[in-house]
Amino acid sequence: MEGEAVSLPALSRVAVCGGTHGNELSGVYLVRERLKTERAAGGRGEDGDDGDRLTSVLTVMSNPRAVQQCRRYTETDLNRCFTHASLSCPVTDTTPYEIVRSQELNSLLGPKGSAQAVDLVCDLHNTTANMGLCLIAYSDSDWICLHIFKYLQRHMSDVPVRYIHFDLPAKEAYSLESVGKHGFAIEIGPQPHGVVRSNTYTMMSVGVQHMLDWVRLFNSGTAFEGGPVEVYTMVKNVDYPRDAETRNIAAAIHPQLQDRDFCLLHPNDPLFQTFSGDTLRYQGSEPLYPFFINECAYYEKGIALSLARRKCVAVPSVRMQAGLERRAEATSEEEEEEEEDCRQGTPT
Repeated sequence: MEGEAVSLPALSRVAVCGGTHGNELSGVYLVRERLKTERAAGGRGEDGDDGDRLTSVLTVMSNPRAVQQCRRYTETDLNRCFTHASLSCPVTDTTPYEIVRSQELNSLLGPKGSAQAVDLVCDLHNTTANMGLCLIAYSDSDWICLHIFKYLQRHMSDVPVRYIHFDLPAKEAYSLESVGKHGFAIEIGPQPHGVVRSNTYTMMSVGVQHMLDWVRLFNSGTAFEGGPVEVYTMVKNVDYPRDAETRNIAAAIHPQLQDRDFCLLHPNDPLFQTFSGDTLRYQGSEPLYPFFINECAYYEKGIALSLARRKCVAVPSVRMQAGLERRAEATSEEEEEEEEDCRQGTPT
């Protein structure tokens, strides 16, 4: 992409998190291996030599109680506990463990939305759906996340790598990666929950290493060329057909749709097959891309699949801010804060 590169601050603090869902075992075992390596190195969370601007990589087991029990969660889904409301609610003796844990993680990695938050959060997940490797983020204009996505696509050409955008305001962003200044989940499947497969684990490990390699290159001054990328923006969730009285599901994903994540679903295409053998067809008004098809953990959430629109996003070239740019930006921010204080009558 032509034009001057966008200059962005260095990513000096990165968090790699796993076990947010305690039965998604690729992330659990990857975090365990990283923590074991850090202990062997004397507890250092650094990644790279002293010449790197990447100063620290924090490895976090997000939900240790759920990991111990090999369950998605113990009381409530931790990966839905990072909204502004959940992070600011008072804690009592009856507060669910995952709400308490989300506030602990917010203190460790955030606070969310603050200048003190870590620069990048990468949260590791598995899905039972046939989705390959996906980056899931709350922005389709976060150039850091999109460039990391481009880098993974280029260096992992043997697997499908896609970018999913959940279009939510920051206060409503509900998952762990939203705590960082930049953040995304790496979602890899298919893999059964409570199972670890070596090929899936390796895919995740390689993806995390490429992410850290990109950060190290960026922090060392490498400029990255922009260009177009495909982004899947989530439009809606679709529930299973249900019995009107019992609310039990009345159909399963149609065999022609099962395992065909990101294959375009057209109006009137087979969508469900009832347990008596009838075909129910997609009644939407436009073709959309299905993903999280028949995800095991979403039965309780009333989601049979999600649907997305695909679009092309023009990503600019990026480079790390030089020292003079950072100082000028800091000075500008200080001046803006002083002006705001004056307007509000606050002594400086």
